[in-house]
Amino acid sequence: MLARVANNLFWMGRYIERAEHIARYLNVNYFSSLDAPNEKSQSRDHVLHSLLFMANGPVDDDYELTEKNVFFDIGLNSEKQFSILNSIKYARENANGARDLISTELYESINKFYHFVLNYDKDFFITKGLFDFTTQVAESTSIIRGKIRGTLLHDEVYAIIMLGVNIERATQVVRIIQAKYYDALNAQGGYDKKFSKSYEWTTLLKCIEAYDMMRRHYKKTPTSLSTLEFLILNPECPRSVMNSLVQVNNHISVLNEDKFPGKDTAAFLIGKTHAEYRFKTVDTIEGNVEDFIEKIQDTLIEIAKKIEKEYFNY
Repeated sequence: MLARVANNLFWMGRYIERAEHIARYLNVNYFSSLDAPNEKSQSRDHVLHSLLFMANGPVDDDYELTEKNVFFDIGLNSEKQFSILNSIKYARENANGARDLISTELYESINKFYHFVLNYDKDFFITKGLFDFTTQVAESTSIIRGKIRGTLLHDEVYAIIMLGVNIERATQVVRIIQAKYYDALNAQGGYDKKFSKSYEWTTLLKCIEAYDMMRRHYKKTPTSLSTLEFLILNPECPRSVMNSLVQVNNHISVLNEDKFPGKDTAAFLIGKTHAEYRFKTVDTIEGNVEDFIEKIQDTLIEIAKKIEKEYFNY
């Protein structure tokens, strides 16, 4: 396989996963705020700032924080690199570059998804279509992942796509945790006005589609401690950082057959990170969430760069 084609497969997986997480965060975080139990969590500036922060990082002081601007920039603004529209556009372009290696069913699903987003009425989206658009984006990405798992051979092509999917999933989950952590700090409210039991932790779990399973696992109302433990360290939660690291570790073994990879390789870094988080406890994270977030973000970026350098450099 040409390195260029492998790179297309990797980034196709990443952009599909990125679009879903941004759309789900936009949907859940916005609509959950309407029923939030405290005034700060209901504040439009608070919510819009959180949406833009998750999608693109720190918000410029001179940015006009209105629903129209934020919704359009995150959803359908072709001039913003972080928009959902551009994520789907880039996913389709990468699928075109690897057309001979993916199934017709998968390609048609991506192509249909792209045209849906491209042709979505922008005025309707800004005024009334937020729920419809973001729900359909989440459903379309689920269909595409189903086509990946159900129509492709589970060989190196599948492994490369899933490497991209799981690295991006871990990255986006960490970004969502970061955004909601800052929201909880700023809101300082919720059920009993304490940070540890802020309403923002419930919203965080719903943004990652993990609320019901978290309640089933712990059988109690979410707190900062239980939420961080579930979304970061629980290997059985399919959207946790730990589960993503397990998947990345499994898929890199398909591309790298060396049982003792060198210390400067992607396989070594992935194995080292997987082992580190396998035995990490939540009390080492809770008291230092900001540093942890920065560290895991840097590690995920380094893993992605090493994979691209070793396998996709052309």
